[in-house]
Amino acid sequence: MALPDFDAVPPAGQATLSPSSLAHVVLRTSNLQRMQDFYTTFLGGRVVIRNGPLAFLAYDDEHHRIALIEVPGTADKVRKSCGLEHIAFAFPTLVDLLLAYRQRKHRGIEPIWSINHGPTTSIYYRDPDGNMLETQTDNFASADEATAFMLGPLFAENPIGTDVDPEALIAALRNGTTEDELKKRPEMGPRGVPDLDAM
Repeated sequence: MALPDFDAVPPAGQATLSPSSLAHVVLRTSNLQRMQDFYTTFLGGRVVIRNGPLAFLAYDDEHHRIALIEVPGTADKVRKSCGLEHIAFAFPTLVDLLLAYRQRKHRGIEPIWSINHGPTTSIYYRDPDGNMLETQTDNFASADEATAFMLGPLFAENPIGTDVDPEALIAALRNGTTEDELKKRPEMGPRGVPDLDAM
């Protein structure tokens, strides 16, 4: 393979080379064991390696997706500060999203918010350190369809979405409502950003 010209200045308008994927997230904590236990349960994952103040966790064939580092003196999270808002994990179907929700619930992990954003149906949680996590499923068959919805008038009017009840969604599925019907966002008109810090 020929090497590129590393010294060449990209032409105006040319995008920077994009990464092939998002590899992992590292979270700093003051309680490594508590966070390790939470994430292995939450993700149905495993500890790949634990080495002193570090734990590397995976739930797929990657060597790690979440890394945890315990740093003495780490203070509690300040929710109103700038920084990462949440980490999102995707499920292939609404049924899978709701099954994972129920399995977490049986293990004492309760969501703080459930919503149909339009492009996704999402269930949000907080980890023991207060970091927010989103579990989601796509509501459209393709990214182009989701983008078209996001560029449309309903999303312009309400870019947040409409709250949903996971238990009601499970009951509807059991009563024969299809996933496609449940993924269609119920419209409620304009709404503001909810105060998730109060949840």
